[in-house]
Amino acid sequence: MTTTAELIDARYGAANNGDTPGTLPETVTQILGRRCIRRYSDKAIPDDLLDVLLACAQSAPTKSNLQQYSIIVTTDHDRLMKLAELNPDTGHIKYCPVFLTFCADIRRATRITEKRGYTYASNNMDSFLNATVDAAMAMQCFVTAAEAAGLGCAPISQVRNRMTEFCDVLAIPDGVFPIAGLTLGWPAWEGRMNVRLPATAVVHREKYDDTQLGDIVTAYDARRHETNPISPDGQNHADKYGVSEKCTWSENVARQLSVAERDGFREFLLKNGFDLA
Repeated sequence: MTTTAELIDARYGAANNGDTPGTLPETVTQILGRRCIRRYSDKAIPDDLLDVLLACAQSAPTKSNLQQYSIIVTTDHDRLMKLAELNPDTGHIKYCPVFLTFCADIRRATRITEKRGYTYASNNMDSFLNATVDAAMAMQCFVTAAEAAGLGCAPISQVRNRMTEFCDVLAIPDGVFPIAGLTLGWPAWEGRMNVRLPATAVVHREKYDDTQLGDIVTAYDARRHETNPISPDGQNHADKYGVSEKCTWSENVARQLSVAERDGFREFLLKNGFDLA
């Protein structure tokens, strides 16, 4: 795939009906063609390259320049194995040379405010959201830069499955929590292009309108099933719902969302420095 139109066709799994620019910056084509990489070689990542990528992460937008996030870089083998044990469904943690944990962090702002002689009065839901968004944007900038450098990445939300144990391994204090982990390494395979929902389901012009959602998702289910069918072992909660001969994307998503995930998350935050007022 070399043209913008071909990349967009591959991303949506369908022919693009609109016009596309003939030439776009390399960064744009890189993003359009990105693939999640979960297999890595044992080649080391140079420290100077990692430092540059971390600087790219810190170049992300941040609410009011508060910079309410932290990044924990893990390369120690024993610590990586402990993190892998806490996330058994993400085996690639065992094989990545670097694992990064992107954290929402109000602790630093609290300490700075108190150091200047003020009372920190912003421990509320808005600060929680701002810190989470800050961390997410930093992670995305890191991913874009890392992939431009030829590295592969895979975000890991399962770090929130066993938050207390995960935070213990990384000595994460009150006022800080991991929004996601990120495996990083030199690719040992080319990855797979994930077909996304069409823009008509996601992009709303002038006002929100989902009146055609049913038809759009039905067509997307069929298109995605052709290129990336869900195998029996990939069907969510098969123990509860059984195994479908044809499990579509929307069926699998509905199965996943019908069972609460991380229902202790709010209690963890309240016990670890976030008021959520």
